Amino acid sequence: MFKLSDFSAVIFDMDGLVLDTETTYFIAWRQAAKTMGFVFSEAFCSSLSGLHYQDIEPILMAYCGADFNLPAFNRLSGMFWRKHVNAYGIDIKHGFTQLLEFIVQQQLPYCLATNSRAVNAYECLELAGIKDVFSIVVTRDDVERGKPAPDVFLRSAELLQVPINQCLVLEDSHAGIEAASRAGAFSIFVPSTEPVDSLTVELCDLMRIDLAHTLITLKEGSF
Repeated sequence: MFKLSDFSAVIFDMDGLVLDTETTYFIAWRQAAKTMGFVFSEAFCSSLSGLHYQDIEPILMAYCGADFNLPAFNRLSGMFWRKHVNAYGIDIKHGFTQLLEFIVQQQLPYCLATNSRAVNAYECLELAGIKDVFSIVVTRDDVERGKPAPDVFLRSAELLQVPINQCLVLEDSHAGIEAASRAGAFSIFVPSTEPVDSLTVELCDLMRIDLAHTLITLKEGSF
């Protein structure tokens, strides 16, 4: 049995784990695609979960064809995204606030590790009203390779001054769980999209349906 006190630090993913940003991205992508005469299914959008946009671009080209106007799509999706978040903001995922309070009570260091670039990450945190919650934020700008490479988690452990094998990583995507596994961290998979990839389940150390249930587990040591 493990409890939160068995770890020396906690590393949070951002998109889909702390913030419900992926829903806003999917809305913007589907609106942009529709404007350009394409249809992006929910399943296709979900398959891109956790990837950095640099890795998403070739997938879009393969999906839409070599003539797909990527600059136009980027411009439109950015416009639709900003219109949506300015109107509705970005929601914090269920259970995050309570889990963070418990981590602070346990006096454990924690940080954010995201595949987003710094300017996007800080904008999202501000739109969600939690821009001052994380004193350490590791973004795609801080590492050579994004998830599923382990770089963001290894850099996070370095900044936290904790060995990576003593870190608990909380992730919602396959790319994130693969990165945590390759880094050597203990990972809890909190999926943000369905269906859940069986490979991700095999790769993670534990799966919980949301951060509220993750908190219960970490309090009770029920795993």
